[in-house]
Amino acid sequence: MPKVKTHSGAKKRFKQKDTGKIKRKHAFKRHNLDKKETKQKRRLTHMTLVHEADKPRIRKMLHV
Repeated sequence: MPKVKTHSGAKKRFKQKDTGKIKRKHAFKRHNLDKKETKQKRRLTHMTLVHEADKPRIRKMLHV
C-alpha cells in the first residue's frame, strides 16, 4: 500500500501542540494594513487555536 501524503498547504499553516490542540495564525494581516486600527493589527499578530468543529478535517490533512 502506498504512503499517505500530508497536505502541503496544511503543513505550512498549522502546528500541533503537545496537548493535541492545533495552532493557527489569524487572517487579515497581509495587506491594506493602513486601513486597520493599531489595536486590530496587534490582536491579529498572536497565534490562536483551531475551532473544535474544524479539528477533524485538519487532522485528516496532517495525518495526525
